[in-house]
Amino acid sequence: MQVDFYQLSRDPVEQVLPAIAARVLGLGARLLVVAQDDAQRARLSQGLWAGPPESFLAHGTAGEDGEAHQPILLSDSCAAANGALHVALADGVWREEALGFERAFYFFDAATIEGARASWRALSKAAGVEPRFWRQEGRKWVQGP
Repeated sequence: MQVDFYQLSRDPVEQVLPAIAARVLGLGARLLVVAQDDAQRARLSQGLWAGPPESFLAHGTAGEDGEAHQPILLSDSCAAANGALHVALADGVWREEALGFERAFYFFDAATIEGARASWRALSKAAGVEPRFWRQEGRKWVQGP
């Protein structure tokens, strides 16, 4: 399983997530987006509706009608009611349940960097887990140390 660590240094997750989500959907896959805070999930929803240029990304919220049919589902937990095999941890908090997915996107910023470092150390030693680190350089993402 692959875990992509995204260090947010310039843009907030609400602006970064739509591009990642569009790529996941482009693969024919579904995505679960996890954030504990209701207000953050609302901002994430707004970002997905704005989507990539000239587009929007259809999505829904866990607990609402039709959640099983949503290509992107926003939730406060790692329960993928939409059958997603990809999970985006958007609030900077690692959840062990994410290891049950094929791929995890773990977004963190300066406020949550210590938790990300601890998660990196633990996941680097875990069998069957391939952690990768991404950082912002200008307007693009660069894989690196």
